[in-house]
Amino acid sequence: MKVAYKSDHPVTDAACKKATGKTLKQWIAELDKRGGTDQKRRDAINWLYDQMGKDMWWSTTAWVEFERSHGVVNKKDGLAEGYNICVTKTIVAPVADVYRAWTGAAPLKKWYGSGMKAKVSDGGAFEDEGGNSGEYLRVRADKDLRFTWNHAKAEASTRVDVAFADKGKGKTGITLNHQRIQNRGEADGLRNAWGAAFEKLKELLER
Repeated sequence: MKVAYKSDHPVTDAACKKATGKTLKQWIAELDKRGGTDQKRRDAINWLYDQMGKDMWWSTTAWVEFERSHGVVNKKDGLAEGYNICVTKTIVAPVADVYRAWTGAAPLKKWYGSGMKAKVSDGGAFEDEGGNSGEYLRVRADKDLRFTWNHAKAEASTRVDVAFADKGKGKTGITLNHQRIQNRGEADGLRNAWGAAFEKLKELLER
């Protein structure tokens, strides 16, 4: 899977003011007034979302930039929480078929990429033609997958969780969460790449 490491919008004061009415520096000052680093992440982002006219992209970006400006990191690994992206898709196919498309060598190459090489098992690994690689941390048949994600352009290793849910009437819901992404360009690139891959997966299984 090829990922374009480019943000959807410039992360600049000028772009932020044009979209939200205030610069990033001004929003960071507002967050300081509201409670600073004592605020809960979700509450702060929801507040920004309301203040910014329901703009999720900028509300999340402003909070991450706020944390970055204050040096807020996880004490265990020294990394910021960063960006977490979620991609979902409902496919008209049984759970077993959808799961097999993620774990079988032949179907995986058809929607993910012809250069994909993977051993889908606990402790197994994968790599693709886009320079992405990782290790499978948990594999539960017809339920979920968890794996690490690495790339030379990424600031740090990230983690992916994929869950499969039976939605009835022969439909399966897929929810992918890609977590601890360290910059906006990487987050947007991954969200767009996963979205495009899911479209290919849906097309493959619903033919």
